[in-house]
Amino acid sequence: MSSPTPGTVVAAYGRKNPFPARIKIRRSLTASGSGKDTQHLEIDLVGSDLLYSPGDSLGVFARNPLSLVDELVQMLGLNPQHVVSVPQGHPLSFRDALERFFTVNRASRKILNGVLDRLPAGNQKIALEALMASDPAVVGYLFSRDYVDVLKDFDQARFESPEAFLKMLSPIQPRLYSIASSPAAHPGEVHLCVAVVRYETHGRSKRGLASGFLADVAQVGPPQVPVFVQVSPKFFLPSEGSRDIVMVGPGTGVAPFRAFLEQRSEDGASGRNWLFFGEQHRSTDFLYQDDLRRFEKRGVLNRLDLAFSRDQTEKIYVQHRMLENSAELWRWLQNGAYFYVCGDARRMAKDVHQTLIHIVEAEGAMTRDAAVAYVEQTLMKTERRYLRDVY
Repeated sequence: MSSPTPGTVVAAYGRKNPFPARIKIRRSLTASGSGKDTQHLEIDLVGSDLLYSPGDSLGVFARNPLSLVDELVQMLGLNPQHVVSVPQGHPLSFRDALERFFTVNRASRKILNGVLDRLPAGNQKIALEALMASDPAVVGYLFSRDYVDVLKDFDQARFESPEAFLKMLSPIQPRLYSIASSPAAHPGEVHLCVAVVRYETHGRSKRGLASGFLADVAQVGPPQVPVFVQVSPKFFLPSEGSRDIVMVGPGTGVAPFRAFLEQRSEDGASGRNWLFFGEQHRSTDFLYQDDLRRFEKRGVLNRLDLAFSRDQTEKIYVQHRMLENSAELWRWLQNGAYFYVCGDARRMAKDVHQTLIHIVEAEGAMTRDAAVAYVEQTLMKTERRYLRDVY
C-alpha cells in the first residue's frame, strides 16, 4: 500500500481500507517434533487508530506467494506485465493482480466451466465433460486442487487474455483471527495465534492462503499485512469483574482466553478464571505454556485442566476433563459464572455443547429437555452467559 499524498483525507481504517501493519515478532509455539506448526505473531498497530477489545477478531487480507503466481502465469502462457483493471484499485500488472487480489490456491467450479469452453475436441474435453456430469465428482476433484493442478490436468486449454482468466477467479476474502492479546497489556499491538496449514497433494507442496502468508510470505519489519478489526458483539468479558469465567479453548482456541486473562489481570478483576486447554502432546503442543503457568503463579488463572489427546492410548479431550469436574463446573455455573468456547465448530464445539447439557442434566437433577432448555435458552439467550467463538 502506498502512503497518501500530503493534504489527502484518509478514510478511517477498516475492512474497505485495511491498515498496512507490520509484523514485529513471529515465533513458534510448537516445539521440534510436533506434527503441527502453530505460531505467535505480534503486529504493530501504531498509527492506525484501530481499537479492539478482548473477544474481537483481526481481519487479515492475505497475498499469494509469488512462487505460486509465477507458476500459474507460466502455465497460462500469458504476459505477466499486461496491465489489467481490478475493482479494488488502480490498474496494475496481471502478476500483481494475481498476487494481491485473487484466490488461486483453491480451484472453483467456475474454472472448470472456463476450461471446458477452451478445450479442443478430444480426450481431455471428453474427460472433463464426464467429470462435470457428476456433482459429487466435481466436489471431490476440486477439494484437493488449485488452479495450477487444473491447468496441468487440462493443459490443452488456452485462455485468450489475462482478463479472460481473471473472470474465472474469486476475490481474496479476509481471514478473521481471534485476537490473543489485551490492548491494556500491549498498547499499540495486537497478537495472533496462527495454525499454519501445510499439506501436499498431486505431487506439490501447498499451504493455506492466510496462514501461509503470515508465516512465510509477509516479512518481519515492513508494513506488509493489511488488517482491520472485526468487533465481536457476541463474545465478550462480563462487565462485572467479580464474575467467574470458565473457558474451553483447545488448540488455537486458546487465543482469546490469553487475551481474557491479560485483561482480567490488568483490571484487577476479583472473579475466578478456569481454563480447559487441549492439544495433541504436552511436550510439543502446549501453546502459551509459559504465559499460562505465569498466570497460575500470580493467581490470575485459578484452575487449569489439560487434555493432551495423544499422550496415552485412549484419547482424552477437553470434554472429558469437563466431565471429570462436573460437580465443580455446575457449582460455578450456579454461582453465575460465564461459560466460553472457542475453536472448531464442526466437532469440538458440538461435543462440548453436548457434554455441558449432560453435566447440567446430571448435576442439576434435570430431565434431558430441562437441561437442554437451561443451556440453550437460559444460559445462551436469556442470561447470555454461554458465549461461543467457533469456526
